[in-house]
Amino acid sequence: MQNNSLRNKIIVITGASSGFGKGAALEFAKEGASLVLAARRDELIEELAAQCRAAGARATAVPADVSLREDVERLAQEAVREHGRIDVWINNAGVGALGPFERIPIEDHEQVIRTNLMGTLYGCYYVYRLFLTQNAGTIINVASELGAHTVPYYSSYTAAKHGVVGLGDALRQEIYVSGRKDIHVCTVMPTAHDTPFFDHAANYTGREVQAPQPLHDPQAVVDTLVRLARDPKDREIVGSDGIVKVLLKKLMPGVEEKVAAKMMHRTQMEKAPPAPESPNALHEPMDVGTGVSAGRR
Repeated sequence: MQNNSLRNKIIVITGASSGFGKGAALEFAKEGASLVLAARRDELIEELAAQCRAAGARATAVPADVSLREDVERLAQEAVREHGRIDVWINNAGVGALGPFERIPIEDHEQVIRTNLMGTLYGCYYVYRLFLTQNAGTIINVASELGAHTVPYYSSYTAAKHGVVGLGDALRQEIYVSGRKDIHVCTVMPTAHDTPFFDHAANYTGREVQAPQPLHDPQAVVDTLVRLARDPKDREIVGSDGIVKVLLKKLMPGVEEKVAAKMMHRTQMEKAPPAPESPNALHEPMDVGTGVSAGRR
């Protein structure tokens, strides 16, 4: 974008009911952006929209499940109907299913892929075509450090995030050869941050979910989203430990795989206390986990 001011920019955020999405919405509201907030938990995004309006921003809530193509198409249509254009679209909604690959029900693996990868693809598809007509716009896809390296017990999540990273790279190549200089696709790759993700993730480990360490302040990702909306960059890893892991994966992939496997297995499968298995918020939203932070740090 030529103008770095976010005032009156039309910004769509999926997964806005908690975590990075909620935090970003509140920061964008302070900047005077016009927001379209989407999530499955309609009451929470209505409350968030009211908070954003109280901060002086325009904000509307659109209940949507990004794993459903028709919901994402409707979200794009409603944003354009309300504002006439979209300037920034943030594909942030995400879910997880933790556990040994074979113990996670196939339906849960499918839902992780539908939400994290297909939901991102749907968002990219509907807004990218709009950006081609506008000849301007920024897509920000929230992937993960696990889009560039791997750990055990996050199999479908890791597969989906690798797909998100690849999708962003391929779209940037198409933009490059088309010569369009004002359309951008950014990929954000956070390490583990203290959001409600770990409360919402389906858990088939037989133990309490243990967030990987170090567990970072989610404000770092929120700040990154706001900065990229102003000044788009291709890829950004948030968390210095993620930078190290991805670099080690490139330089010594065999060593990195073994080290990461041992650390995750010890933390999640050996040291964690027993807990019942549950799909948690994978298929249906939960009442718990409504903040930007989950208070685990």
